[in-house]
Amino acid sequence: MHTRQIMVGAVPVGGDALVTVQSMTTTRTRDVEGTLRQIYQLAAAGADIVRCTCNESEAAEGLVEIVRRSPVPIVADIHNNHRMALEALDAGAHCLRLNPGNIRNPTHIKEVANECRDRGIPVRIGVNGGSLDPDLYRRHGNRVTPGALVESALAELALFAEVGFDDVKISVKASSVPLMIDAYRMLAETVGHPLHLGLTEAGPPPEGTQKATAGIATLLSEGIGDTIRYSLTADPVVEAHAGRRLLEMLGLRERKGLDLIACPSCGRAEVDVIDVANRARAALDRLGIPIQVAVMGCVVNGPGEAREADIGIAAGRHRGHLFVRGQVVAVVPEGEMVASLVDWATRVHRDGAEAALAGADVTAAARALRDADAPVTPPGTDGEGEPTRVERVLSGAPEGVLRRGA
Repeated sequence: MHTRQIMVGAVPVGGDALVTVQSMTTTRTRDVEGTLRQIYQLAAAGADIVRCTCNESEAAEGLVEIVRRSPVPIVADIHNNHRMALEALDAGAHCLRLNPGNIRNPTHIKEVANECRDRGIPVRIGVNGGSLDPDLYRRHGNRVTPGALVESALAELALFAEVGFDDVKISVKASSVPLMIDAYRMLAETVGHPLHLGLTEAGPPPEGTQKATAGIATLLSEGIGDTIRYSLTADPVVEAHAGRRLLEMLGLRERKGLDLIACPSCGRAEVDVIDVANRARAALDRLGIPIQVAVMGCVVNGPGEAREADIGIAAGRHRGHLFVRGQVVAVVPEGEMVASLVDWATRVHRDGAEAALAGADVTAAARALRDADAPVTPPGTDGEGEPTRVERVLSGAPEGVLRRGA
């Protein structure tokens, strides 16, 4: 859904801009150096915008230096004191986050909106299911409903409109996935402002990540949402990384790092696919290059199923077929699979897939075809010409037990 665009510092949000990733520092904002360290970590993990609390004058003072040295725009989080919003503006914050459930005095709200209008600073109206205005909560049957969340946002918008301010993005967060989805759908049908998606109080990973993904991905797949935050009980770097990876998986952002695809393994696999995949991920992650790598457990289906990957390995008995864009370029021993993946990933990233293929061993493909065409073991034998255990058991089974061919 097309929304109007606002600018958070130099980062566009809404309109035709890329969906952005946000997170929030957990440091005391008055700790300038500690906060900046975390902001740089968040930026490296994929955060485009970072929010810092501004809950005291010392925090506002810290923001002056933080904003000046930050690699990304800074949003000042205002809890329940509108004076902190004014101090954050003086400190140079690129955006404010106001919770309508916490600052409810219309005069104070309009005072902040006036200042934001005059300075060209946007505001996120951050509605939260856990802090609705008590009167609004009662009107909705003492329940948090999609309508209550949207009504809270619209009431704040109306106050902003009274002073001619509409440089706004909006969130309507709840800790219930279905409630959050319904609220954002309703909001998207009601306003044209950019929407900040999130499931509040998602909890610790992995469950928190799963819950947040269920809500955020559902909405993004419907075209709803302009910027996102995973609200996890974890290091905020985990939030930024999760948000970035989600956007990459949905094709909404260009891949920055490893995308490992792997089969779930099955009874046909002749190597420990799970172990190979885990070791490959650890080794390739260290390269820090944007590449898609496949680890497949079958030489018959593997290369075809993962032909779109940049590189991959299809494992057979004691060896694997290493392929680039579906074309086998080497047959490597089982113990060298991970090292070979790292080597070829480096080549493909450095020289490109076509150049890597041009320098490949042409005999590898022929050998791979022989491997794929040959049965793993002759039918009814263990590979050495001896009857299999099943054949031996059946041949000696008592009368009445089904035998092959009976």
